[in-house]
Amino acid sequence: MSTATRPYPIVQDLIESFASWLKHRRELNEIRQLDRADFDRIAQDLRIAPDDLEYLVRHGKHAADELPKMLEQLGISAEGLGRAHPLLLRDMERVCALCSHKGQCDRELADGTAAENYLGFCANASTLESLDRADHAHR
Repeated sequence: MSTATRPYPIVQDLIESFASWLKHRRELNEIRQLDRADFDRIAQDLRIAPDDLEYLVRHGKHAADELPKMLEQLGISAEGLGRAHPLLLRDMERVCALCSHKGQCDRELADGTAAENYLGFCANASTLESLDRADHAHR
């Protein structure tokens, strides 16, 4: 539904945001109800540390939103990278989600300077540097 056809777009946006927040809270409660052995088994199945899984669950599905934007500014197709190296992309998403430089990354991405400066703050910098950009360029 477009903004023009919604009678109260701001109210609708608030309702949708609140609904998303409630859904995330329910998901957190479900995870908390697991015993530690089950939680550790899930982390092992996902091949990540239990502490990392706990952090990722707490921060929700938008914890790595910066990665596709960074890839775009570097001229790398996230879709192409995902097709060629799905496990690498998944690991890069994990690293991005756990990164402690979100503020600087968001500023650099917004300013369009991330491609020039990411080596100084990005936790995925070494991986990004190792990618052959020609193989993953936008097409």
